[in-house]
Amino acid sequence: MDVHVGSRVRLRRMLLGMSQEKLGEHLGLTFQQVQKYEKGVNRIGASRLFDLAKVLGVPVQFFYDEAPSGAQKTAGVPAAGFAEQPDESYVVDFLGTREGLELNKAFARIADPKVRRSIVELVRSLAGDEN
Repeated sequence: MDVHVGSRVRLRRMLLGMSQEKLGEHLGLTFQQVQKYEKGVNRIGASRLFDLAKVLGVPVQFFYDEAPSGAQKTAGVPAAGFAEQPDESYVVDFLGTREGLELNKAFARIADPKVRRSIVELVRSLAGDEN
């Protein structure tokens, strides 16, 4: 859960175009401390999470959105079967990268819906996705 919450902090910070150093300044932390929070190395306490939510302009619940249920890690509970939908957290992980963020921002600036559709089809083709 610490890794998930940290990745959501990073995602929101990057969406705002804010550096780790700037976020640290707002919170009275060093950028290394922010980095440890984002990687899930250090656990974020309740009051710090509240402060992060204020600085990043999101409700506290944002950090828990799309959190893994943890059912697969619970002893005695079977893992997801083949018939179940795959976990799509890789999308959130990708959007948390610099490339994912840049791609998303650039794509969103394309006004022509036909061009956007063509790009989606091109990327699907390159990825070997026939859907």
